[in-house]
Amino acid sequence: MLLVGYCHSIRSERRLCQEVELNLAYRWFCRLGLEDKVPNHSTFSVNRHGRFRDSDVLRKVFEGIVRQCMEAGLVGGEGFAVDASVIEADASRFKRIEGAEIEWSKEQLARRAIKEYVDALESENAPINPDRKPKAISPTDPTAAWTTRGRYKVMFGYSLNYLIDMENAIIVDVEATPTRISKEVDATETMIERTQDRFALKPRHLAGDVAYGTGEMLGWLVNRDIDPHVPVWDQSEVAADGKFVRADFAYEKDGDLYICPSGKELKTSGTVHDGTTIKYIAKRSDCAQCPLKPKCTTGRERRISRDVNQEARDYTQALMETDAYKRSRSQRKKIERLFGEAKHIHALVRLRLRGLSGAKDEFLLTATVQNLKRLAKHAIRPPPRPMFA
Repeated sequence: MLLVGYCHSIRSERRLCQEVELNLAYRWFCRLGLEDKVPNHSTFSVNRHGRFRDSDVLRKVFEGIVRQCMEAGLVGGEGFAVDASVIEADASRFKRIEGAEIEWSKEQLARRAIKEYVDALESENAPINPDRKPKAISPTDPTAAWTTRGRYKVMFGYSLNYLIDMENAIIVDVEATPTRISKEVDATETMIERTQDRFALKPRHLAGDVAYGTGEMLGWLVNRDIDPHVPVWDQSEVAADGKFVRADFAYEKDGDLYICPSGKELKTSGTVHDGTTIKYIAKRSDCAQCPLKPKCTTGRERRISRDVNQEARDYTQALMETDAYKRSRSQRKKIERLFGEAKHIHALVRLRLRGLSGAKDEFLLTATVQNLKRLAKHAIRPPPRPMFA
């Protein structure tokens, strides 16, 4: 019945029970005879928000449909695409609490969405970034992120993360996260690992937008032999006032040092700053006597910053010149059409369930029916006509 509802944009559980009771096609799909009773909407809701939410049954249904798509030859496994789209949470943007701290009452802690949030704060996968506290929290759905990326200037939202096979736009995995870039990047790693574990699928390349071009993400992909088809723009390669940029310095991997245009060495202590950057510094005595200093730096010595995953960044930038990358950039648009279909055809504009588990349920159901539609279209496709001499 839930699949019927999400396929035909029937979001109300009361209305869904009425529709199934009257529609013979819905009854047939749900294996209900003409005299079989349709569940009461209150009983339906209790089971959906109780047994269904506490189990992984919707994940199993989704993965069962993905396996059927694979058996039908709809999944190529050659190239995947990843992206996220913001869905408004069931939380008023006009009722928010500024800051990241709330003293919850016993009555509030009894609600599922709030209890999930409080429990998650003590786990390894906290819903907020420890280094950057949220500007506002919803008192009804605190896991939802305060964001400016939605259909309003500001609102509370969740990110619908899709990992698709680009051959036929089959969704191979889906994940719900609060609308934060860092959480969306983390979800990509989760989805790729889960897809490989559940379906033995590992793409040769992954297409994504610039948000997935962090050094950490690129290094993670390259270490797993997955080519990142992601735009990477290195701002350090842009010359300022005609001075030397990092590309003018030769990096020697064996010695872990840079050689400047005048042949002097820039060395590092090996300290990683902010978890991502290594700094290389020239000797002041070398710079003081160097005739090229006016073209190099205004400081007492030249400094160069290098990402800890710079090799992966350089490798990804080289891929941007290949034909395979250009094809991926074109095929990646299929994931945008899936988001448009989810919002405009399946009415996934605002969530009806609260909490991260509620968002997961709604996203899994939406992704399942989108795959079912493509599977059904493939199943009814007529066989090719025979060729006559």
